[in-house]
Amino acid sequence: MSSVLYDAPGAKARARHRIFGVISVVVIAAIIGFVVWRFAETGQFSAAKWQIFTFARVQQTLLQATGATLSAFGVAAVGSLALGLFLAVGRLSDRPWVSTPFHWFTELFRAIPVLILMMLLYYGLPPALGVKWPPYTAVVVALILYNGSVLAEVFRAGIEALPKGQREAGMAIGLRKSQVMASILLPQAVRSMLPVIISQLVVTLKDTALGFIVTYNEILFQAKFFGSQVQYGTPIIPSSIVAGVLYVGMCLILSGLAKLAERQLRRSQRVAGPRRGAPALSAAQGAADKI
Repeated sequence: MSSVLYDAPGAKARARHRIFGVISVVVIAAIIGFVVWRFAETGQFSAAKWQIFTFARVQQTLLQATGATLSAFGVAAVGSLALGLFLAVGRLSDRPWVSTPFHWFTELFRAIPVLILMMLLYYGLPPALGVKWPPYTAVVVALILYNGSVLAEVFRAGIEALPKGQREAGMAIGLRKSQVMASILLPQAVRSMLPVIISQLVVTLKDTALGFIVTYNEILFQAKFFGSQVQYGTPIIPSSIVAGVLYVGMCLILSGLAKLAERQLRRSQRVAGPRRGAPALSAAQGAADKI
C-alpha cells in the first residue's frame, strides 16, 4: 500500500514506530509522575494548602471572576468578529486610498502584543491624553484591536481563496460589489474558515488572563491573590490548578459549542439549502460553472 505523498511503512518500520511510541509514553508518564511526586513531597496536595478553597466566600469570588472573564470575552469576541469583517472588506477594496489605510491598520495592531496594548491603554493613555479607562475597557479594547486584526487576515484569506469565477458570475448577473460580497463570498469564506475562527476565539478567551496586569478582576487575578495568602501556606500551585481547570473547562465548552454550530450550519446548508437557498448564490454558482 502506498499513497501519493509517501510509501506506507513496512513491518520493520511499523515495529520501530511502536517502540518509539512506547518509549515516548513512558518518558511522558515519568515526567508527569516526577512532577506529581514533587508536588506531594512539598505538601502541595495537603489539606492545609487547599483549605482556602473550601470557604464559600472564596468560591463566590471565583465565580464572580469567571463571570468577569466571560463578560470580557463575550464583548471582545463580538467586537473582534465585527472589526475583522470590516477590515477584511476594506483591504479588499479596489481603491488604493481605501485599502492602504486598512492594510497598515491591520498590520500595526496585529504586530503589537496584546499585553503591550493593555498596558498602553491603561497606563499610557491617562498621563498622555488625560483619559482614564477602567481595567475592563482596556482589556476589551486591546483584545478587539488585536484579534480583530488577526481575524481580518483570516476573512481576507478565505475570500481570496474562493474561485474568481464566482465573483465574476455575480457581477455578470447584475449584482453590485457589496451584494456579491454579502450574498456569495462572505458566507462561503466564513464556512471554510470556521475552524480557524474558532481557534482564534479560544485564543481570545485565554488572552483575557492578561488582564491581571491592569488589575482586571478576572480568574488569574484572583488566583494570584489567593496564592499569595501566607496564612494558608501560600497555595500557589493549588491556585494555579484551580485557575487552569476553569480555563480548560471554558475552552472545552467553547470548542464544543463551536463544533455544534458548525455541524448545524452544514446540516442546514445541506438540507434546507436546495429548497430555500439564496437565489443570488445559486445563480452565481451556475454562471461560474459555465465560465
